[in-house]
Formats: sequence, C-alpha cells, structure tokens
Amino acid sequence: MHLQHNESAGPGVAKKDSKPLQTFTQESSSLPFGQQLNLSSISGPTYLTAQTLVQQVAYTLSDKIFSYSVESFDLDVAAKHWLEQKEKNAFGYETGVSSLETRTGAGSIALGYIFSKDFDLKKRHIPQSIIGSSSTLSYLRSALDQLSLLYSVANPLTAHIAAVDYTAGSTTGLVTDYVSSLTIADDLGLGLVCSPSVFEAQHMSLFATLLSSIMPTIHTYDGIHVGRETARLVDTLDQKRLYNSYQAVLKAVSEVDKKHSDHEGRVIRLLNAFNDEFGGDYQLFDYYGHDTPESVLVVFGTVEASLTAQVANSIAKEGDKVGVINVRVYRPFVEEAFLEVLPKSTQKIAVLGQVKDEAAVFDSCEYSRLYSDVLAAVQFAFDRNVEVSDIKYSREQVWAPSNILDIFRQIYSDKEEVRHHIEILDTTEVKQYSFWNLDESPAANTGAVLGKLLSADSAKNVSVRTGHDNLVQGGVTRTDIRNAVYTIEAPFAVENADVAFVGDEVLLKEFDILDSVKHDGDVIVKLPGLKDEEDLEKRLSSTVKHVLFNNDLSLWVFDPTLSESVSEDSSLETYLAQLAFLKVARGDLLSSGLSKLAAINGNPEVFEKLVSELDKVLRPIDEPESWCDLDEEISTLPVDINVNSFSAFDRIEPEPPTLLKSWVVAAKGLAFKEAYGTESALRPDLGVKTATVHVKEHRRLTPLTYDRNIFHIEFDLGNTGLTYAIGEALGIHAENDKSEVEEFIKWYGLNPDEVVEVPSRDDNNILINRTVYQSLIQNIDIFGRPPKKFYEALAEFADDETEKMTLLTLAGPEGATEFKRRSEVDTVTFADILLEFPSAHPSFHDIVRIVNPMKRREYSIASSQHVTPNSVALCIVAVNWVDPKGRDRFGQATRYLNSLRVGSPVTVSVKPSVMKLPTKTTAPIIMAGLGTGLAPFRAFVQERAYQKQQGHDIGEVLLYMGSRHQREEYLYGEEWEAYQDAGIITLLGRAFSRDQPQKIYIQDRMRQTLSEIRKAYLENEGSFYLCGPTWPVPDVTSVLQEAIEVEFKARSGEEGGKKKVDSRREIEVLKDAGRYVLEVY
Repeated sequence: MHLQHNESAGPGVAKKDSKPLQTFTQESSSLPFGQQLNLSSISGPTYLTAQTLVQQVAYTLSDKIFSYSVESFDLDVAAKHWLEQKEKNAFGYETGVSSLETRTGAGSIALGYIFSKDFDLKKRHIPQSIIGSSSTLSYLRSALDQLSLLYSVANPLTAHIAAVDYTAGSTTGLVTDYVSSLTIADDLGLGLVCSPSVFEAQHMSLFATLLSSIMPTIHTYDGIHVGRETARLVDTLDQKRLYNSYQAVLKAVSEVDKKHSDHEGRVIRLLNAFNDEFGGDYQLFDYYGHDTPESVLVVFGTVEASLTAQVANSIAKEGDKVGVINVRVYRPFVEEAFLEVLPKSTQKIAVLGQVKDEAAVFDSCEYSRLYSDVLAAVQFAFDRNVEVSDIKYSREQVWAPSNILDIFRQIYSDKEEVRHHIEILDTTEVKQYSFWNLDESPAANTGAVLGKLLSADSAKNVSVRTGHDNLVQGGVTRTDIRNAVYTIEAPFAVENADVAFVGDEVLLKEFDILDSVKHDGDVIVKLPGLKDEEDLEKRLSSTVKHVLFNNDLSLWVFDPTLSESVSEDSSLETYLAQLAFLKVARGDLLSSGLSKLAAINGNPEVFEKLVSELDKVLRPIDEPESWCDLDEEISTLPVDINVNSFSAFDRIEPEPPTLLKSWVVAAKGLAFKEAYGTESALRPDLGVKTATVHVKEHRRLTPLTYDRNIFHIEFDLGNTGLTYAIGEALGIHAENDKSEVEEFIKWYGLNPDEVVEVPSRDDNNILINRTVYQSLIQNIDIFGRPPKKFYEALAEFADDETEKMTLLTLAGPEGATEFKRRSEVDTVTFADILLEFPSAHPSFHDIVRIVNPMKRREYSIASSQHVTPNSVALCIVAVNWVDPKGRDRFGQATRYLNSLRVGSPVTVSVKPSVMKLPTKTTAPIIMAGLGTGLAPFRAFVQERAYQKQQGHDIGEVLLYMGSRHQREEYLYGEEWEAYQDAGIITLLGRAFSRDQPQKIYIQDRMRQTLSEIRKAYLENEGSFYLCGPTWPVPDVTSVLQEAIEVEFKARSGEEGGKKKVDSRREIEVLKDAGRYVLEVY
C-alpha cells in the first residue's frame, strides 16, 4: 500500500492595492448564461433556458423528481442546486431529487416509491416527475407500462424528456430524438405534449403536469439547441402563480371530468380551462400559413414547429398557398380537433415525420408514426380525394430556414412562385454575432460574457446559444448572439453575422466561417505574432482572402501578444478579446458599458488598462485587390460545427504517480497481504481475463528459401479452462526481446531489480509492483513507435536548448514532414529517440509515464474447439524489414511468437469477433481469405465438418483463397483438398496472382463462379465473409453487387430490364443482417 501526503503552498498572494479579478464561470450550458440561479429569481421578465423552466415546474409541483440525466447533459443541475439551497416546493417542503442511472430496470425505484406500503397517502394527489433524455425511454418502458395499468391508484406522473440522444455511428454525434417519445406514447397509451419554443416551455411543462392527472404524460422538447438557448421571457410564472394556476385549472375541470371517462374529451376541456386561466389561445393543433392553402405540412417537434410556422407565414404573404399544422398534443390524438383546424381548401397533406435513421428514410416499407395518425384521421373524412404523403427525415437532420423552404418547395413543386431563398429575421432590426474558438483558449467564454453584458439593456431582447464540437482540433466552441428590440425566435445557427470573432486561425481551415457572415460584415481574427503584410499573406488561405475581398468583409487582426498586460498575465486575454469585439461591434459600450462588464468579470482597473492598449492589439487591414484573384480550388468545408457535446473537452487526464521502491517494500506487501491490501494476479496490469498456455506445435508453412515466413503455431490449453468460439480472436500478450531490454537497461544506467509501483491502467486505486526489468519486458513499449506527444513530453527533460527546440519542432506542425519520415521510413522507436537526444534523460518513473504501454496483439483463431478441445491454433506471418540505416527491424508480437519453442509459456486472452457462423447449419457460407486471412476459415471448415459428423445437414461451403504463389503460399492446401474430397467444401477457388503472365486475383475467381455465388448467397440466403488486407474490399464487393443485379434481373423477368436494383443498398441490408462480414486490416 502506498500513502501520499498532499502539501499545499498556500493561497496565492494578490498584488497590493489591487481589486481581485472577478471570474465568469459557466457551470452548465443548460443554465442561463451557463450560471446558476435561485428558484425565487424565476419571475416576470428575465433570462432563462427552457431546460431551467422545465426543472422549475417539476420542482415546484412535484413530490419527488427521479432524474435520469447523462452526466454531461446536466438536465437536473438546477433542481439539485435548489435542493442544496433547501428551497421548498409549492406544497411547503423540499422536493426530493434522486439522480439515477439509465440502465435496465430504470423506473423501478419510482414505481417502488409510488406503490410503497409506507407511502404517505396524503401525497397521492401530488405529481411525481421524471427528468431524462430520449435515450432513457427504452429503459423506462417496463416501468411506464406497469404504471399505466395501475394509474387509477397512482400519483400523477410527468416525464420531462429532452429530445436528445448520442449515436456513436452518426456524423453529428448528438441527435434530436422524437421517435422514442412518439413510439412509447403510442405503444403504452401515454400522453405526449411538445413545447414548440422556449417561450412556451413553462406553459407546456405545466400543461403536461395537468394532463398527468388524466394519464401518464411525456413532455418533450428539443434538447440540443432550444432547450439550452438563453432567451428573454417577458411574463415568467413564479412558484406561487404556477401553483395557483395549477390548482385553478384542476378545479375548473374536476366536476365535469367526474362524469366523463373519455380521454379525448377530457384533454379538450383541460386545454380550454388552461386557456381561460392564462387568456391564451393554445390548440391541440396550431395552424399557420395561407387562409386557403392547397398544400399543408403536418409537423411535430420544437425546431420543426417553430421554423415551419415562420416559413409558412412568410411565403404565404407572397401568395403561396401553403400552410402548416403543428401537433402540440400527439397523444391523445384528437382526430376531430385535427380535422377542424385543417383548412377546407387542402388538396395535399404532407407529413414531416421523424424516423430512426437514414436506412428508415429510404425504406419504402417504413412510415413515420405521425403519418399513420394523419392518414387515419383523413382517410374517410372527406368526400374528395386528399393526397397524404410521408416526408421522412432521420434524427441526424439539422433544420434551418433553407431546408424547411426546400420541404415546402417539394410539396408545392408544381408552383413556380415558391422562392428559393428566405430570411425569416429582419436583419436590419436584428444584430447577430458569432464567436468561434478552441476550448483551450483563455477567451473561449467571450461570447457568453458579452451576451450577458448585452442582456443588461432592458429595451432589447438577447438570445445566446453555445455548442461544442469535441472532435475537431481537440474541442471547438461556437457561441451565437442575437440582439433586437423585439422577441427573437430563431432556433438555428446565425447565418448572417454582423461580426464574427475567430479565436484561432486554424479554425478558418476547419470551417467555412465566412459563409455565415453577411456582406459588408466584420471579421475579427486572432493572429498572434503577426509580423507584416507578407506574413498575413502566408497565414490566410487564398480562399479566405478571396471571400473577404469579394464579400466586402472588413478584416480586423487581433494580436494579444502586443499587449504588455497580457504578456505579464495570459489570463487577461479573455478581457482583451471582449474589448476588441466591443470596439468593432458596439463602440458605445467601450465607455458606457465598462462598469457593467467589470461586474460580470475582471475589474475596472484592468479594463481601463486594457482599453489603453486596444489600438495596439486590434487593427483593421487594408485588403489589396490581389485578394480578388483565386489561385487555388475552393475546398468545401462545413459551415457549422457538429454539436457532439454540451461541454468543453476536458484535456486534463490525471496520471497516477509512478514510484521507484526497493524490493523490501514489495516483499512487505506480499508477506502481509491483508494489511497492505495486496492481491496476486497473473498479469494484474491487464484489464482482461488471461490464461497461461504452452506451445504445443510450431511449424513453418512456407519454404525456408521464401522471403515470407508464415508459420502455424498451436497452444496446449492444459487445465486453464480457456474456451473460445468460432471466429473469435486470441490476444497474445507479447514480451519485448530480452537481449534488447538488457542492452537498454545497461545503456540507460538502470537497476533491473529495482521495484516500480504503477497503478493499474484500468483502476488508479489498484497499485501493482514490478521490477524495472519486468516492466520493460511486459509493460512498457520501449521499442514501439513514438507519437508526437512523446517528443513534446521528452522536450521538458532536455538540458540542451538545441535538442529541446528540435524535439518541440518535431512535435509541432512545422515538423510534420520530418516526423512522418522518422515514423514511416526510419521507423524509429522510443529507445532510439532517448539515444538520439542524450540531454533528455527522464527518470524511469517518468519513462513509465510518457512511453506508451504495450498492447496485446490479436490474431484470428484457426481452429474449432469442437475438433481440438484442448488446443488453439493461429496462422502468423512474421513481420520484419530493414530500415534505411541497415538495421533489422521486427514486428514485436510476431518476433516474440516466432521465437517460442515447444513447451514455452504464453499469456493469452480471448476477444469476441464479428466473424460468426450462421445459426442454421444449412445456411451456406462463402469465404474469401488472403494470406493469413484464411485462419478463421480453417476454423469455419473444421466446425462444418464437425456438424456433419454429428449428423446435421450442412449448407454449401465456398472457399476462395488468394496468395502470390501456389508452391510457396498454398497455406493448409492439403487440408482444403481433403475437405473438398469429403464433401465439406463444395467449391474451392484458388487465386495465385503471380503464377501466370496475367495476374489473377480472388475477385476474378469469384466472378468466374458467379452462378454458384448467386445460388448460395442469394437463393439459399447464405453469408459472405472476407478476411485479410483492405485493398480487395471494393473489387470483391463489386462482384457481390454484380451477383445481386443479375439475380434481380433473373427474378424480374421481362420487367427486369426496366427496373433497377440498388445493389449498394442491398449490400448494406445484408451487412445489417450479419450476412456480409468483413474483418480486414
């Protein structure tokens, strides 16, 4: 056991006679301006986010909140803060807030609480609330299903669901998911209400809570943008008004509802009472657009409702006969109310319906949930033909006025009057600003600070939205601000910024930022250390200069390195950036707004000093006419970030201490295990279950005279109990070469017997003890290829300035070419670099910290355990080469395996794979393997032979193999021929590319036997597998597509010539069904 004593140097000493700097801290993007607020402050005109309003309603009107918020989503951050502040709800006590995990069985605690025998029945009328995201619903399904069956004896329950989910396979990362809410509400008979904007979020949260008195209700809203946008609300209900209104509406409907059990009728009466209470005109279905439309779009969703309504109203003013119906309450779907709001002139109805993914969009057999309801409502309602169509879109879709306009053009396509461009904001009245920056920039929060500053003007309305893209440049943040005298409802990114602030020049290479700046706008670009005009020409691309000049954009260069204050304290850059923006965008606030800005962050003295330096660090650029010319092809860059996170990327990864100790310390731990909390393990540094096996057979498969050493190696499992399935891989936990390790230890001056204590890579609380020698043999990849970060880390230890600069250059962009040469041509190792730069001599515990750990190498298993129950086989090609200096180089794992003799122990583990046999033994298998890619297919064929021996019928087995020469590389050739003679393999396609003048590859053999592939793969529903290098994938896939097309024509007969099949899509379908499997490298 290792104990550390934390020592503190005490608090920093402030400068004498200077006021402390006030910092602006953003706790969460779900809070207004990212900052916490008191529950009592939510009242009247104020700035809020929809997510905060949802929590206010839930906290005020609930007995308990069950929160299923992903940690980074922060859906409950305000509610938890209010509980910490001991804020009381409308019923006079603190609302319970339980933060729970989203997993199987979610919702059981809520059910258990509601139906507990200890539950206070006096609280049975008080609502319970769930806060979560769309991803929560599938896990809550069972609990909600049970609740709906027992609802007559349960508390009212409202689930406030932010329509957001994370999909790893999506390019957007975060997706807006209404499908989950629509599906579960439809399947379980739950109520479903949607907030169409931040301005209605509080009222709709309240209405959903009221609706829960009738049926369990889901309240959903956009969880990516609108739910987190800070906006000014004029008449926000405080706790008292919320409660009074809640009670008043319930009282208004209680007497009538006792006589009626019809949900549809009750929800209509509830909404009427709600409107009477607030003097509003909310409808179950809201119509916008032309008075007598011919085409009507039906939508559900926050952004969808807001944008379609604004676009429809805009183009209807021009005479286009289009309209839109926003579904505010999806369940219960009151058909009479829908038909009542649908204009009588309607000839065509298009439903904008969300489906799960792009595959569903193009699947003609799948329809959106909303389409089914609309179709059912109008099917028999008219004596004339009204066309109803389904315009599907996936959860990845990001809406803007332009693509909403495209939808209207699609449903109104026969009318040429529909415009090709729309601007729903009056850009003469609305000022728009965009801030682009790297997360690591000290000025990353500039946009949020300035948004809060602008919000101090009570005569204006400000909206602020921030997004994070953590997959670009280690984290990029974008903040948009809109400022106008009227209420702004614009749930989309700024497209015509008056001023854009670019906090790092690299962003101009990642995004087309200038595309979202209006003509004659201003662009501020941070260019630290800019020397002269020639330097500017080099640092800006031709495309950027061309757009700046041709769009009449004014360029301002912001160089904080010219500030004496920032040179002394880099943290002041954020204040300087704020002032730079104000000088360009709002010069009037440079004097009148400094005190307000200092109240938000910084202090008056700092701002006064920085203002005096502003002319030096911010200067306009005269753009020469030469910028008009474009001497390079314009590359297409994304115009916006992909919002894949709600917070900045945390680059700080805490590294556990690595300490050298004597053997005595390790001995104490082993002798007194209980006292020191010691556990013994085979390889405690590995995060997988391992076993020790022994080499049973090691034989070379290629001739000794051949330049490629491919060998078969088989391991005896002994009594390890190790099991493996067909298609799985064996992980080899290899060791470094002992002679090279000993040579390194001698050269570096290490004591091989010294003990190093290293926390486990999987759990920092578990410490493992190893000698220096053991660590270099099994843990530290000292002979592996170093990444750039190693050069940067090593530079910290260099005493020689020349060596230090060389290392830093290799780690930076200017050394990219040299780094690539070293890595790919010279194939240098960590040890080589330590030898090359002798002044950089880190201690061993630092080596453990900065050198990568060794990783297991995985190889496809080439045997079936049914056939060889006590052994496992691999087929390996030894990797070796000679570098430019004439040194022999080796692949670490294959060198280790090739050095093993019969009886040698090896540490192994099993890894699952996508290579699985079909569940039916009669299903055909088509296998294509190149070189050692045949390994898993040896296991496949052995398993098929075993199944036949057991009396099972087996399907066709087609094996295609490829290599250079039959004489040298006919791997397991005798086995394949024996299996063919035995009737196991039905077709053996051998492609030896260099045994004849013309090269023959595996795809050629496949094309020659296309009819056999069609029969096995398509007629008999077989599965195809490819294992080996990646290069043949397009050609092999092309053959399969050809087979699909030929088969389609054959089945279609004469019509086949007229119709076409999308063979590429068919391959995707086969892939999803597990019938097209690739394991390539």
